[in-house]
Amino acid sequence: MSTPTVDPRRWWALAVLAAAQFMVIMDTSIIGVALPEMQKDLGFSQGELQWVFNAYVIAFGGLLLLGGRLSDLLGARKVFNAGWVVMIAGSVVAAAAQTAWVEVVGRAVQGVGGALIAPAAMTLLMMLFGHNPKELGKAMALYGAAAPAGGTAGVFLGGVFTEWLSWPWVFIIYVPIGLATLAATKLLPAVEGRRGSVDILGAVAVTAGLALAVFAVVRAPEAGWGSTGTILQLVGAAALLTLFFVIQKSVRTPLMPLGIWRVPRLGSANLAMTLLGAAWIPMWYFLNLYLQQVLGYGAFASGAALLPMTVLLMIFMTAITARLLARFGAKPLIAGGLFVLAAGLVWLSAVEPTGTFLVDVLPASLVAALGMSLAYIPAMMAALSGAPQEQAGLASGIVNTTYNVGSALGLAALTALAMSQGAGELGNLPALTDGFSAAFIAAAAIAAIGGLITLLVMRSDKSAAAAAQAAPAAHGEQVGV
Repeated sequence: MSTPTVDPRRWWALAVLAAAQFMVIMDTSIIGVALPEMQKDLGFSQGELQWVFNAYVIAFGGLLLLGGRLSDLLGARKVFNAGWVVMIAGSVVAAAAQTAWVEVVGRAVQGVGGALIAPAAMTLLMMLFGHNPKELGKAMALYGAAAPAGGTAGVFLGGVFTEWLSWPWVFIIYVPIGLATLAATKLLPAVEGRRGSVDILGAVAVTAGLALAVFAVVRAPEAGWGSTGTILQLVGAAALLTLFFVIQKSVRTPLMPLGIWRVPRLGSANLAMTLLGAAWIPMWYFLNLYLQQVLGYGAFASGAALLPMTVLLMIFMTAITARLLARFGAKPLIAGGLFVLAAGLVWLSAVEPTGTFLVDVLPASLVAALGMSLAYIPAMMAALSGAPQEQAGLASGIVNTTYNVGSALGLAALTALAMSQGAGELGNLPALTDGFSAAFIAAAAIAAIGGLITLLVMRSDKSAAAAAQAAPAAHGEQVGV
């Protein structure tokens, strides 16, 4: 047997990959505190503002599987580089936008870039460190730590840029960093592609279906849930998503071979991730708006107010959750985390128009962040632990996709609810607070349902513990903050 060649520059290459992970995650959090300023300058309505987030999430989540397939066929380094070129282009468009629709386009292009970068980076990491399980575990831990670190940095930097420069800087920052990353990719191993076909039709069907479903839910409060337009849009979305599954069953090289769903606990773990995203991302979104539109915080103060929550996330995800997973297994942590998240959201629903950060925000947000920290990695590892090695990348792509799908649909639905309860009345603090409170209550219900389903459906199994010890948070592509 031949000994695999060890790349002497592998740790420098890991720094490049971790930086990419850091930036992809930061892209989801850095825009949070900039949203009200973008709303004023670009003319977003209160209900349409969510598209700044959802345009990225739909493109990212809908194209992750395609990004992984292209990485296999074209070579991971080439796709990684292409992803950064696309990310830089999207950042330029988003920074230069003068209208709302151009901003949404820029964000969607950024999401496409992220969908190319993330799976290619994971492939390159496995190539660099797969020869040594001990080194792989260390590399995965460092790579995984970049995700919550990016979320934390994004919250802080978004406030700094928006307060003292202007909101376009939350996108401009990606241009020099992206160019520096491209210059450093010579440290990454050159990976040969292999022959095969690409399921473009499947990728288009799933991404278009998700986008149309979110669009229908966003527009429903204005057009009416029973209107012909809303019904046709929802039927069209269902037809496109059905077409995706038909395509996956019929083509020779599908993006998502349906046999993967026979992997133990993959279905229940993905359902938990869907509901986790549907509860967590709306909380983060509406908490940003409450801080600025009700409490009157500036962008920097709002970012600083969210830092305790994101620091707690980073500490738990990188240092504590994996140990708890090794001791208790995935099921109790997923269910318990979702219930704790629900409790934090119920507490947040008590916000007042004349509230304060220390009373209305800090304690409840820390409880919610604790719940997210307990549930996210165990759900990820439960989805991955039963998959054979040759399908681990596919399982990772699916679970990240379902999290993003849940995030987009949850935010769309809860925005519609919040708007119906008064969140569209800018300047009317009691009405805004009522709308945000309704969204927090609904998110709590989603999280609690997720906890119950996990208890009832998921099989108890501690096999995810070993994977967690080797790779805490390594596959977490998008935590949100």
